[in-house]
Amino acid sequence: MVQRKIPLSAPPSSSVALRPPARPGFGKIGIPSVVRANHFLVQLADRDLHHYDVCVTPEVASKKVCREIVAKLVEVYRQSHLGNRIPAYDGKKSLYTAGALPFTSKEFVIELPTESAGSSRSEKRKFKVTVKLAAKVDVHQLQEYVCGRVSESPQEAIQSLDVVLRAAKPLNEYVIIGRSFFSPSLGHGPLGEGLEYWRGYYQSIRPTQMGLSLNIDASARPFYEPVMLTEFIAKYLNLRELSKPLSDAARVKVKKALKGITIETNHRGYRKCFKVTGMSTEPSNQLMFPLGDDHNLQMSVSQFFREKYQMPLRYPFLPCIQTGQSKRPMYLPMEVCKIVSGQKYLKKLNERQVLELLRATCQRPGEREDNIKKMIKDNRYPQNPMVRREFGMEVSEACATVNARVLPPPMLTYQDTVAPGMGQWNMINKKMYEGAAVSCWACINFSSMDQGLVNQFCRDLVAMCISKGMKFNEKPCIPIRSAHPAQIEKALSDIHSQVGKQRQSLQLLIIMLPDASGSYALFHANSDFFVYAAKIKKVCDTELGIVSQCCQPKKASKLSPQYLENVALKINVKHFRICSAIKMVAYWHSHLKAGGRNTVLSDALRRNIPLLTDRPTIIFGADVTHAAPGEDTSASIAAVVASMDWPEVTKYKGLVSAQGHREEIIQDLYKIVDDPKKGRVHGGMIRELLIGFRRSTGQRPERIIFFRDGVSEGQFSQVLLEEMDAIRRACASLESGYLPRVTFVVVQKRHHTRLFPVNRDSADNSGNILPGSILSSSACI
Repeated sequence: MVQRKIPLSAPPSSSVALRPPARPGFGKIGIPSVVRANHFLVQLADRDLHHYDVCVTPEVASKKVCREIVAKLVEVYRQSHLGNRIPAYDGKKSLYTAGALPFTSKEFVIELPTESAGSSRSEKRKFKVTVKLAAKVDVHQLQEYVCGRVSESPQEAIQSLDVVLRAAKPLNEYVIIGRSFFSPSLGHGPLGEGLEYWRGYYQSIRPTQMGLSLNIDASARPFYEPVMLTEFIAKYLNLRELSKPLSDAARVKVKKALKGITIETNHRGYRKCFKVTGMSTEPSNQLMFPLGDDHNLQMSVSQFFREKYQMPLRYPFLPCIQTGQSKRPMYLPMEVCKIVSGQKYLKKLNERQVLELLRATCQRPGEREDNIKKMIKDNRYPQNPMVRREFGMEVSEACATVNARVLPPPMLTYQDTVAPGMGQWNMINKKMYEGAAVSCWACINFSSMDQGLVNQFCRDLVAMCISKGMKFNEKPCIPIRSAHPAQIEKALSDIHSQVGKQRQSLQLLIIMLPDASGSYALFHANSDFFVYAAKIKKVCDTELGIVSQCCQPKKASKLSPQYLENVALKINVKHFRICSAIKMVAYWHSHLKAGGRNTVLSDALRRNIPLLTDRPTIIFGADVTHAAPGEDTSASIAAVVASMDWPEVTKYKGLVSAQGHREEIIQDLYKIVDDPKKGRVHGGMIRELLIGFRRSTGQRPERIIFFRDGVSEGQFSQVLLEEMDAIRRACASLESGYLPRVTFVVVQKRHHTRLFPVNRDSADNSGNILPGSILSSSACI
């Protein structure tokens, strides 16, 4: 079968003129409220901005070094060649000025100090810098957009002002990462395993309904600790001391952690920087290299340092760090290498580090607001010659005060009606709205929990499910068993086979996850609960067709009623269809969750939710997950979920699809498969989910609400055009003339707008704004 994707470049007639709809008005429901926002109004002078392309040769990858090169250029040539301008440089290819430079293109020769270039003390590096006019930036269009007279967001003008505010910071005070600034002087602390966090702040120019504003928010991120490599390795491997050679597994783990970072040495009497490109397999006392041109004479790295620098190595049993290219590698003992300060850590933090980061950076709302106010004052924008005098930007030092509303809480229906208080409710003495039925279940334990405790947990969990309204067989269909974490696939397959031999269909498998520590977990990435769960889910969902519920042994062993209740609620919404194993594999490949219902919105039952319950409506949610930075080839994973019932909207089905590395537009929303027997077969995730909705409800959707997550502002138009086109094609493939109304909503969770109460009456017990607070004007676009 050959799969052919429909080209999405030419939209159908129904979506040719895609454009954001005009706001019909502002919301009125709720109690009026006043809050403060971390937005600071910005006034612009009427000045022309010019954009210049910057080309540095030889090419320099480091933004920090590029900034130093251009800073030196401005220092040397500002009065003689730059018309006394103070340009703003982004560290890459773009430079902005308030007014034109005296030339359209010019070359400069810049000589950097030794340390900046990373050269030896007797050398200096020269750079040729070409500055060429690229375009004139229309700031007036930005003013028109803010006033609402044009609909197209002028991204270049916004970007240029962002660059101005970033470039106004001293080079040596902050590490600049995107739109954020970090410095240990703002606060830092250990995260464990050779990492530390630095505090900082995020800043961005935002066009809003109240005018142009500067959004500033507190931030924190992990960095490598600036320590000797030997100390880093001991921390990274959780060793008290380095007293013996590294195992192969430990060496590979350390190599992966260090590759790409910059180290410095001082054993020659001066500082020199290198980038780590690898690690030797042999320790320094066994790693040999030829002396001079005579390849017959060889010396170990350990012996070389003892004779050349009178440095007997303390750790001759450790491997060496490799720098340089593989054709001409250079090896350095770890004990002479130190990690350069200010290097961001890009890989995923483990669970302990995440908790430590959250614990260290968690702030009460009042404290966060005070820190933001301090940041805006410490930046001293009114006194900055680049910001105020050169570019004519005036930044207010007062938080914007904006109008908000507090929406009434929704009424929930279990077997009785519940009114949430202050955004909270619980299931104590309440039963599920609709309980599912489980007749055949099993349990497998991958942890070190005692077998008797696992049995008791299962009995208590079954009792909790029954008490909440589920029909649950009290006995498992096969005896509860234990298995080693290294045998996950085999153990799951054995259970599947054993139940099948009894001519039963396993509806639910309760899985006790492996412990988060232990000898097996020490050098394995999947020592994390989340990675274990992901591996188990992959086998259960895509290979065996088993509905699974994972449990953490640390929580399960306490037999807490609250934890048991939470697990019971998760189990109830899973789908427990009794069917053959072969059918289940195909059925569950799509991750259908359509079992019972824990609760339903009372307004949904009364058909009283606007734009939802008046006509059959399906709600989609879509996102694309990309590989972590540094992973150059891993596929991106697109996921689409959709509601499968109406008007309750409590059951859903989800589909996943792999696509090209870091592709944001979802490729498999609609596609055509060329089948040798069936011919052209229409498919894709949207089409399949629409079919599922019709099968579940007996109705075709007359309205589609599509929530799309993970789209940056620069991708709005492209994603809307191509994915809206795919939705239209999928609908048309189902039925001629089928053209339901579509509302395409781009959702952004990671915005940096923070709201603070103006007094105690408008705050909850934690100092946050009241639950249900909504802001639809002022600080919004």
